[in-house]
Amino acid sequence: MRMVEIIEKKRDGKSLTTAEIEYFVEGYVAGTIPDYQASALLMAILWRGMEDRETRDLTLVMAHSGELLSLKDVAPLVVDKHSTGGVGDKVS
Repeated sequence: MRMVEIIEKKRDGKSLTTAEIEYFVEGYVAGTIPDYQASALLMAILWRGMEDRETRDLTLVMAHSGELLSLKDVAPLVVDKHSTGGVGDKVS
């Protein structure tokens, strides 16, 4: 698998497979995919969008790319809310 082919595929409006998404995230985390290629893929995603399955796959692969912190012994239910830090962020 080559990163250039993944970028071209998304640029052309095609869906990425789970394996291609895993390749991208794992390669970027490992430092084998340079920033400029990651930027190119993210630009293609911005312009072409992602299917729900692609978004789910990307989210899960990113979540499992590092160490997971379990808080089940601290609280029965844990909710995490993030702010983008932008002007106009409101509590929902």
